[in-house]
Amino acid sequence: MPEKAAVIGAGTMGHGIAEVFALAGYHVGLTDAYPEALEKAKVSIRDSLSRLVKSSKITQEAAEQVFSRISFVGTVREAVEGASIVIEAVPEIEELKKKVFSQLDELTGSSVILASNTSNIRITSIAEGLRHPERVVGMHFFNPPVVLKLVEVIKGEKTSDEAFENAYRIVEKIGKTPIRVMKDTPGFVVNRVNAPESLFFCLLLEKGMAKPEEVDAFARGQGLPMGPYELMDYVGIDTVVHSLDYYARTLSPDYGKCRLFHSMVEKGMLGAKTGRGFYEWKDHRAQVPKAKPAENIDLLDVLALEVNEAVKLIEDAISSPEDIEAGVKLGMNRPFGPISVASSLTNAEIRAKLQKLHETFGVDVFAPAKSIAEGRLREIIQSKPAAQEKKEERAEAGGGVGTAAKYLKVDRPSSRVARIMISNTRNNLINHEVLTELEEELNRLWNDREVVSIIITGEGKNTSAGAQLTQYFSGPVDFMEASRKGERVYKLLQEIPKITIAEMKGYTLGGGFELSLSCDLRVASEDLVAGFPEVTLGLVPGWSGSQRLARLVGISRAMQYILTGDRRGASELVADGLIYRVFPPESVDEETVKLASELASRVSPVAAAAAKRLVNRGADVAYDSGLEMEAMAMGMLYGTEDLKEGISAFLQKRKPEFKGR
Repeated sequence: MPEKAAVIGAGTMGHGIAEVFALAGYHVGLTDAYPEALEKAKVSIRDSLSRLVKSSKITQEAAEQVFSRISFVGTVREAVEGASIVIEAVPEIEELKKKVFSQLDELTGSSVILASNTSNIRITSIAEGLRHPERVVGMHFFNPPVVLKLVEVIKGEKTSDEAFENAYRIVEKIGKTPIRVMKDTPGFVVNRVNAPESLFFCLLLEKGMAKPEEVDAFARGQGLPMGPYELMDYVGIDTVVHSLDYYARTLSPDYGKCRLFHSMVEKGMLGAKTGRGFYEWKDHRAQVPKAKPAENIDLLDVLALEVNEAVKLIEDAISSPEDIEAGVKLGMNRPFGPISVASSLTNAEIRAKLQKLHETFGVDVFAPAKSIAEGRLREIIQSKPAAQEKKEERAEAGGGVGTAAKYLKVDRPSSRVARIMISNTRNNLINHEVLTELEEELNRLWNDREVVSIIITGEGKNTSAGAQLTQYFSGPVDFMEASRKGERVYKLLQEIPKITIAEMKGYTLGGGFELSLSCDLRVASEDLVAGFPEVTLGLVPGWSGSQRLARLVGISRAMQYILTGDRRGASELVADGLIYRVFPPESVDEETVKLASELASRVSPVAAAAAKRLVNRGADVAYDSGLEMEAMAMGMLYGTEDLKEGISAFLQKRKPEFKGR
């Protein structure tokens, strides 16, 4: 019989969590103190399932089955009957949550996990006075629960190891990505990392340093879909105030220094929910006045605060660097987290920025954390929790691999063929982590005598739509080195003594196209869309494409590809001699494996390796010089206004307005 979960509270988060469990095969008992909330939940879940059907993620029949697994009941007793896990999702009021858990403690057996979806309140406080506080854990989902993958699993002071690990496994079972919060702290990981930002943006206005629309214009210029004040309006100013008040009581009195937001709440200016906050709202959209971007703030102001708070979490053994990075990326739907930022900067840069913020605003929360003040930033962000170190020690002792790749999927579809698939977002975007894992995998395969052919492609329908444009770079040199890294990794495909085959399908653009051009052979699906969109973004192909394409099709044809930014189909690439064979989309994976297996069985590995060296060697001197110029061009373009405009326009899905500077 399928397991049962219960969800207490049928609001936005509650009914979303209920749907997540039902999608994973659980029967769910959903209840709310207000019958009208249950009726709204039914409509919302129906609408959500319909969207999943329309996007072909589930069938209509499956949607009906999912809905049938949810029981909308009037009492907590009915909801929890037979449940092995109960998730509380009532409003963020500590006394209300304690009352619910007191009731759950009485109604459920001691083996039932009791989880709170609280976003800020300490689990230890919620579990106070219960008979069995050891079974109370935090299970913080992010909104909307059906879409976002992250769930913070929080261990209270009295939570047992068994309950904590069981909750972690349940999160994995329902298809979400858990991170461990090993010690109870207000805000846990993601909200704790973001906490100083809310205070910063409040004090910024109180000191008259900028207007909301100027800061939001600056944020959008950095490629963000909305600025901090528009986002606070969307979330609700009262929600922001509630969090700051809680942090003032539990983390630092500094969080109580923001008075502007309180004044807005007193005036009923709550944002979207009342039609007026920092901005007026009409038809669910903020009416943001046009303004020039603020000039007296820096993106590093915000990023340094995030790094600082992340370091505090590591120092207090609340969470690991890896989980903090994953949490911020997944919880905030961002391509990088504070650990990536910290890795790109020096301790001195972060410390200087934090000291300046501390002096400017007189807030101790902004002062450098102990490790940063002592110059140990690199050491702290590279630290590993004891459990992870033991796991890696066991793996090394057993001859296994310590950690699995996160952004690549590698398999052996036949005995002499290895297939490497990029798996990062729906479009298989390429970032620093993808390149690092690809480099490691190619180096591992280099001396694997069994492998003769290597297939490079993407998971699903697309090879890769190119670089993840919203990665963080600290400056032109950092940007140039990222270009060099891509060039270096891609050149491994040219030099590795194996036959490399690019399987080009769906979107194969920019960096994905360059990856394919770096292989010895290319095959394609009939639905291929290939090209170099870089110049339309204020960039150039920066991972060897400007040099490699000219070698393959000649300078004149390469100019047409690169300067127009046009997208091309498989037939055009065949005509240019870039593609060896074309297959139907539904069979391209299978046919590519057949081809790779066939070549591996009839081609001498030694002869193939020698042939690659001979063919590539002739033009290597000029080619290597060209790669150096390509990387330098990327560094030069980093600081241009056109690049900022191009990326911002791309992320906001509008036409760029280039100024030529």
